[in-house]
Parts: sequence; structure tokens; C-alpha cells
Amino acid sequence: MGALDGQVVVFTGAGAGIGRAVVHRYVAEGARVVAVDISERVLELSDELGGAVRPLVADVATWEGNVAAVESALAAWGRVDVFVGNAGITDAACPLEEIPGDRLASAFRELFGVNVLAPLLGVRASLEALIHSRGCVIITGSYAGANAAGGGVLYTSSKHAVHGLVKQLAYELAPDVRVNGVAPGVAPTRLRGTTSLGQAPSDSVLNGTRQALPLQEVPGVDAYNGVFTLLASRTEAATMTGAMVAADSGLSIRGIAKPGGRV
Repeated sequence: MGALDGQVVVFTGAGAGIGRAVVHRYVAEGARVVAVDISERVLELSDELGGAVRPLVADVATWEGNVAAVESALAAWGRVDVFVGNAGITDAACPLEEIPGDRLASAFRELFGVNVLAPLLGVRASLEALIHSRGCVIITGSYAGANAAGGGVLYTSSKHAVHGLVKQLAYELAPDVRVNGVAPGVAPTRLRGTTSLGQAPSDSVLNGTRQALPLQEVPGVDAYNGVFTLLASRTEAATMTGAMVAADSGLSIRGIAKPGGRV
């Protein structure tokens, strides 16, 4: 018997990295998943996981994309128990002074559209079903959601906003829907950049990362599966709402590093 037996999950950002790994774990724990991504790589999950997954190529920064995901879950399995807002893009740690002023507004809209607006749209689209099932929401945050230098000015501020979303939605939806988040540090994956800034996908692990981590090891993408499974469990996380669980290899407690961005 799995920890998520019988639960139906809508999971965005499922095509690669942490999201893809968690979808595999959710299915192993008995869940059925609508796996959503803007990349067609998500379609491979049908071959890997069979009928327990319904992959969907969609833009979750749009209302229509989120509605399609929820409708797919309802059509296939008649319910939604968990919404996971995991889709995200990076700004490649670009500081403000390196962003051309005439591109700043478009870059802001693009990055915040994926990192902040998309989970809001997903929760709104699935809200009626989640209230009916007394389900839960999980939103992927970041080490950068509570610290500086985990990204550039756009990424860091977007992940701070995600932390606020978790707290406010947990308040608004209590007692019917639990809302929590996971704040990863690093993982060996490629992140989609902000196209408004001409950024291509880039590796999230830079040279020297392992040595900078208090735990002295770059975790694999599977390392986060347990936290996401815990938060989706109706029994193991029954008392948790409004929490952002840090899973950052100790980054937030490391000692003195570079004292300032221009030093």
C-alpha cells in the first residue's frame, strides 16, 4: 500500500528534473497524475509509467493551460486531490544593472508569469475539486525564497513571492485545503532561462557548488521525492499547512561567503 493510494494529482513542470522524478515517486506510491509541461518531453512519461499518468503539453502561465490540466484529471479519474505547482524558469542570476532597461518589464512579466502567476492560476483552476476532496497544494519555492544570491533580482523576488503565496493561500483555504511548499537548494538539472533576456537553458549546478554546500554533496533530483510525498500524504502531513520546507543542503546556514554582490 502506497502513501498516495487513490489520490489524483495535477503536477506542473513535470517534464524534467525534480518534477519528473517526483512524478515517478508519486506513481510508485499509488497516485494517478496529470503531468503538465511546456516541453514535449513530458509525453515520454506515458511510455515510462503507463496509464497512471496522463501527460499534457500546455503553457501553465495561461488560464487555458491550467483548466485543460484539471479537466484532464476530472475526465480520467473524476477528482483532484493534489495540485503541485512546480513549473519555473530562471534569470541565470542576472543582476539588475545587467538587464537593459527596455527589456526589464518584459523579462519581469515572463519570469513572474511562470514562477508566480502560474501556480496561482493552477490553484484557482483546481480549487473547486480540491475543496470537494479536502485536498492539498504544494508549490515549489527555492533557497532564493528567503535569501539573497540564490538567483538574480527577478528570480529571487519571484521566489520570495512564492513564499507569500503559500502563507496567504494556506490562510484563505483553511480548513478545507492544506497549502505547503518545498524550497530546494541545488539539483543537477537544466533550467529554462528568460527568453526576454536572450537566455538559453543552463545547468543549475556550477563549478564549486559541492564545496560551497555544508553537506558537501550535490543531491540528485530523486533526493526531493520524499519531501513532496510527505506533503501530499493525507496522514503524514495532516497537521501541516502554510509551511515552506527547506531542502537546501544547508545553504541557508552556511558561513561567511562573498560579502556583497559588487565586492
